[in-house]
Amino acid sequence: MTAAPTVAGGAKRNRAAGFLGRHPVGMILAAPYAVYLAVIFAYPFGFSVWMSFHDYFFAAPGAIVDHPFVGLDNYKAAVTDPAVRQAFKNILIFLVINVPLTTALALVLAVALNRVVHARTFLRVSFYVPYVTASVAVVGVWLFLFNSGGLVNSILGPLAPDPSWLVNEGWAMPVIAFFVTWKQLGFFILLYLAALQNVPKELYESASVDGANGWNKFWSVTVPAVRSSTALVVILALITGANLFTEPYLLTGGGGPNGSSASPVLIMYQRGIQQGEPDFAAALGVLLVLATLVVAYINRRFIEGRDS
Repeated sequence: MTAAPTVAGGAKRNRAAGFLGRHPVGMILAAPYAVYLAVIFAYPFGFSVWMSFHDYFFAAPGAIVDHPFVGLDNYKAAVTDPAVRQAFKNILIFLVINVPLTTALALVLAVALNRVVHARTFLRVSFYVPYVTASVAVVGVWLFLFNSGGLVNSILGPLAPDPSWLVNEGWAMPVIAFFVTWKQLGFFILLYLAALQNVPKELYESASVDGANGWNKFWSVTVPAVRSSTALVVILALITGANLFTEPYLLTGGGGPNGSSASPVLIMYQRGIQQGEPDFAAALGVLLVLATLVVAYINRRFIEGRDS
């Protein structure tokens, strides 16, 4: 008579264990963050995908309006829009400058800081301060440096570009790339510093025994040892470029001159919020996510291929 309830109770416990895993406490602790991801990221992205396939527009609160299915029309409009093509071209220029420069500078400075004995904490904090400072606060400094009567033009004199940096179609996006590199550098330095703590000292000692100099040790020991961190740095730098908005919005007044510093996210804001075309902006956002995923996947395959 008691066997049936016992079996049923055991089955329930097995189902609960299968759902929660071997460590149910971990699942419980992760649940709030999972809810956060679902509410803040998953639902908005799913709604954006839905909007991108419909004729969606903003309406008064409580108003019931139809949003007919339009298929790929919003995607066709986004792909054929000259401003969108220019924005992706701008981001390509940004990534070509920012990603290699960020990776190289972060690794070199991390190696240097790892060897510093005196004022180590002060130097690390100094590099990290720009990262935690709001862009709005430091943009004014860069405007002072790179405007027509700024410090950089005063130093360069007749060599300064005309028109000046931030109103020059050829220089606006490179200056933004340098700004983002400078601002984000402290974070990536910390990533490399953490990775360098796990590099065995014996590898450097063996290289010294073999007669390797400082450059050989860096290239043959340090660079391969932090390759996984390099992959992370590259992916995060790519994501930073894909999300570029604040810097062109503040430094060049919204993507100027003539759209030469506009980014896809800035175009999404202008078309979706300012011009009331959220369906177009949603389609552009989906395309941007897909492009970022493809580039990140290629980068991962490249790193894994070299590791193998």
